Formats: sequence, C-alpha cells, structure tokens
Amino acid sequence: MPNLNVAVIGPEGYAKDLGKKGTVSDITFYNLKKDDITVTIIEPTRYPEKLSSLFFSVSMSGLALVVVDEINAVFGESVLMLDCAGLKKGVIVLRNYLSRDQIAPLIKDTVLESYEVFEDDKGKIREYLLEEAAQVKEEMPVPGAAATGAIPVDHFFHVKGIGVVVLGGVSTGIVKRHDKLHVLPTKKVAEVRSIQKHDDESEIAFTGDRVGLALKGVEVEDLDRGYVLTTDKSITSSGTISGRAELVKYWQSPLKENMVLYIGHWLQFLPCRVAFVDNSGDWKKPKITLKMEKELVYPPGAKAILHYLEGGKLRVVGTVLIE
Repeated sequence: MPNLNVAVIGPEGYAKDLGKKGTVSDITFYNLKKDDITVTIIEPTRYPEKLSSLFFSVSMSGLALVVVDEINAVFGESVLMLDCAGLKKGVIVLRNYLSRDQIAPLIKDTVLESYEVFEDDKGKIREYLLEEAAQVKEEMPVPGAAATGAIPVDHFFHVKGIGVVVLGGVSTGIVKRHDKLHVLPTKKVAEVRSIQKHDDESEIAFTGDRVGLALKGVEVEDLDRGYVLTTDKSITSSGTISGRAELVKYWQSPLKENMVLYIGHWLQFLPCRVAFVDNSGDWKKPKITLKMEKELVYPPGAKAILHYLEGGKLRVVGTVLIE
C-alpha cells in the first residue's frame, strides 16, 4: 500500500475538499484513498502565525501543493522554507488571475522553479496526487540484512484497552511489528504491539508511510512531539551541534554569537543559541556551533533548517549541515 505525504500551502482550509479530515492540531491531516493507494495531506493550520506549523508540514512531505492567491510575504516565506527543505517535487495553483511570469522572480533558482502549474480543479488535483502515490516504491528488506527505520513522533495519546498510541511518519527505512524501538533523546525502549496504516492493520511500515503504532514499555508522559522511535543505532542526540550554515540570499547581516535561533529537523523545532560563529570568508556560509536546552535527534550528516522568529517578514534564515 504505497503512501504519498503532501504539504498543502495556501489559504486555510483549501485541503478540506481533497481528502477526509483526520488528526487536527497546529497541523491538520486529510486522508485520500483509492483501492490500496493512499495520500496523506498535511496542512499547516496555524501558519503564518506559527512558523513551526509550516516547517512541520513541509518536513513531513514528499510533494508540495502551493496555492497562490496573492504575491505577498507569506508566499515568499513559503518559497524559502520549501527551498531550504529541498522539496523538489510539487505543483503550483495560481488563482486571482496570477500568471507564472508574475511569480517567476520569486521562485527563480529555487526548487519551485521545476514545479508544474495546475488549474484550480480539485478533482484533477486528487487524480494527480493518487497517480503520484501509485508510483511510490515500497522497498522490502533484503533477506538476512538488518532492517532499520526511524519514526519522528507528531501526536501521541492513551487509548483505553490498547495503551499508548503514537502517530508519525516513517522518515527512513522500515519498522515492523514487535520491533524494539529506542525512544530518542530518552533512554526508553518501546516495543511495537501493532501497526495501523490508514486504519488497516499491517505487519510492516516503509519510508513515507503514515502510521499509528500501539506501543508497550512507555507511557504518554515519556513522549513529546519530535521524539524519534528508531532501531537505527547511527541516529544520535545532542544538546550541542556544529556545522556549516548556508544563509538564504535575502538574509542581510552575519550571524552573531548569543543570537537566539530555532533549529528544525524532522519534527523538532527547538530554540538554540549561537555559541560560536566563524564568519571569515563568505559570511553567508559561516561555521557555527549551536547550543540547545533540549537535545536534537539526528542521523549522521543531517541538514537542519534555521529560523529567526524575531525577523519580522523574514523568519527563514537558512540551513546547517551538521558535522
């Protein structure tokens, strides 16, 4: 059962006619299903008020649907977020008589430059999303090889008669029933009692799948959004990270020590302080060290997005490649 995760960025509620509403919080999920093909549609409900809402929606997705009613700061910020996330596949719906030529300067040299332009026809959009989902490949584990996977947690709760249930998407690899998952950044270990994908029971979940996991060995109090369930021993966590940053072209001044930013990776959106910065050479590509009160969970060579919430109309700073 292949699944495609789609971020819908545009007027609030646009996604309600694309699928059946599911979990609602600062991000709202809609489910579209045809036979054994599924699409998980993710809308940043609290954006533009909360930048994290946009980040979470984009971070979880493999395709973007960008609906443009007007060319404004919100559209520009969305373009920067999608580009920093490297979300290369997507479509643009232009409304209110906007043309591609009008948005061309804003999307030049970004991932959106390759996005297709669609008419505002929800029936055709649904067909397109299902066709794209049908092309998603589920990679079965190689016999005899160790199969690992990682699931960042977005929602969690207790269900009477079942226990702790976690909702999330498989970011990498494979997760199976009875797997023992490390709950990072804690020292807890949880066993997968059961897996559901779009309300159907399953023995295994693949990269891109939207899942509900019934767990044993942990309580609701042990969990938080952004925690990562994984069998992959290479994934680590730390309260201090260093790496090479790359700032967006619109950023006007060098980063400074003690500056407070927010770092986003998977479903983590954590405040951090610039503990060290080396702006020698190109100040748009500084070496930085960031310190956080909570530990960031990440795999080797991860790229995270930097945000500055006091930045007014420019809140997306750039990216950092973690060493």
